[in-house]
Order: sequence, then C-alpha cells, then structure tokens
Amino acid sequence: MSLLKIALPKGNLYADSVQMLTAAGLDTSGLSDPGRLLVIRNGELEFYIVRPTDVPAFVSLGGVDCAICGRDSLAEQELPVAELVDLGFGACMFVVAEPKDADQSAKEHYRRRGLLRVASKYPNITQRYYDSIGAQVEIVKIHGNVELAPRCGIAERIVDITATGATLRENNLVVVDKILDSTARFVGNLASVRTDVRVRRLAHRLRDLVELAA
Repeated sequence: MSLLKIALPKGNLYADSVQMLTAAGLDTSGLSDPGRLLVIRNGELEFYIVRPTDVPAFVSLGGVDCAICGRDSLAEQELPVAELVDLGFGACMFVVAEPKDADQSAKEHYRRRGLLRVASKYPNITQRYYDSIGAQVEIVKIHGNVELAPRCGIAERIVDITATGATLRENNLVVVDKILDSTARFVGNLASVRTDVRVRRLAHRLRDLVELAA
C-alpha cells in the first residue's frame, strides 16, 4: 500500500488539526511536538508540516493526497482542490478596515484620486472584493503587520483576517465591511479523492466528528 500523504498547516490551526486527526483514529505520534521536523512518517501515513499559504499548492499539484487548510488560503490561491469538510475550528473573518480617526476619509481619497490604496496580505481576495463593488483600487502587498499601513500613510484601508477584532481596535482601526468567513477545511487532491478510498473514508470520519460536536 502506498503512503497516504497529509499536509498540516503551521501556526494557529496546527494544534487543532492534530487533535482532529487523532480523534478520527489516525496515528499522529510525534506531531504534537515535532521540533524542527517537517515530515513525520507513521506506518502508511506521512505528514508534511507546511506553511498555511503553501498548502493549496501541495494539494493541487499532488505533493500530498489531502490536507487541512484555512479557507482564507484556499480563497486567496484559488487552486483546483476538492473541499471536502468544513471542520469548524479556526473561525475568522475577512474584513475591510480603516483608521477610526482618519484626518481624511477613504471616500474623500477616492473622490480626489479616483481610486483607493488598500494594503493586504491577500491581494487576490482584495481585488475580487473591490471588483464586485465596482471600485478602483491600488493594492499594496504587505507580508507582515498590515495594520501599520494606514498609520504610515501608504494606504487608506486594509483587508485582513480577524478573529476577535482586538488587533484592529488596538491599532485604532474600525471595520467598514465584511467580506467572507473562514474556518479550517479538509481538502483533497482531485485525483486522490477519486482513486484513494482512504481519503474519502477520512473525510467521512471527520464529517461525523463535526456533526457530533454540533
């Protein structure tokens, strides 16, 4: 039997992902404290610990058979994967935010220049949102603390994900619109879902766990 390759996202979703797979009956030995290891093999299972933004590429290109990934990364990458189960944890929301006490509103900037400058780590989601409302934007790609962009004057607004809104409030930003909700998803490579019963069985077990917890 070939290895079943599963990608797990580093960061906020990691611990819950391991817990979910353990509850589904998988041997997750070594995953709770992997140290610097990026690949852990347990019998016929091989786990890959991957940056969240890279998970869709690993799945769509067949590097792994299945994975747990935030909807935010899936929506940004828009790569062909099979979204199998909404796992329910890691809930957050994409929002548009601007300074609470801005000297000049984003509307005024738009009136004068004919476009808004928007900073985000998610340029594709940002562009699709503004296209949907018919607004012209210049997107500033930020890899780190996007909340700094309005304070430094390089953007009037930001698009980012938030769970509680605390970071926005601490940086004097207010939400002006909500774009979409995000939770962790179990996804599969399109070919693996069709040909490997283990992927489909794991999806069924995870779906049962979600329904039991509801």
